[in-house]
Amino acid sequence: MLTVLVDYDSGNLHSAEKAFQRMAAETGAGEVIVTSRPEDVARADRIVLPGDGAFPACRRALGDHGGLFEAIAEAVRVKGRPFMGICVGMQMMATWGREYEDTPGFDWIGGEVTRITPADPHLKVPHMGWNDLVIDHPHPVLDGIATGDHAYFVHSYAFRVANPAERLAHVDYAGDITAIIGAGTMVGTQFHPEKSQAVGLRIIGNFLRWAP
Repeated sequence: MLTVLVDYDSGNLHSAEKAFQRMAAETGAGEVIVTSRPEDVARADRIVLPGDGAFPACRRALGDHGGLFEAIAEAVRVKGRPFMGICVGMQMMATWGREYEDTPGFDWIGGEVTRITPADPHLKVPHMGWNDLVIDHPHPVLDGIATGDHAYFVHSYAFRVANPAERLAHVDYAGDITAIIGAGTMVGTQFHPEKSQAVGLRIIGNFLRWAP
């Protein structure tokens, strides 16, 4: 079994690599590598797409790595390999990103990524720090995770899903903010599981065990 963390020069992957390697060792999920090579993605059993920064920049950076997005799309959409998007990696699964400019996403899960506008003007943007998850729909990746468990967020834009059934969990920041999405063999987390201590490690372990 091989899990690939896709490196397209969008963030420091060291902590994510260590968290996935730790949980792969604990769950017997095999090898975890960080790579920007399309051929590695093509042979992967599971694919993880992290992302830090602005939606348009991340989308362009991924497209600039010749053949990398095409390899991801082939593995996920054609071969049905389990996929996890993290932070902007999750946001790019949307139909559109509205950060700075309208940018097409992958359109794997319908919806758009828009700026957080809390109903309470005293709440700061970005939404930064720990927040309690509210589970909307059960999912194997959420095994052992309950409403009230908390995760670590750092973001100014949020995913507004078109189909409520594809929002697996949300948080309250003077209004609902999507925390976890999922459809078919795909899941995504707005928060950073590698920075979310026991809850994040549990989600990573569940993903590595998941056999959709």
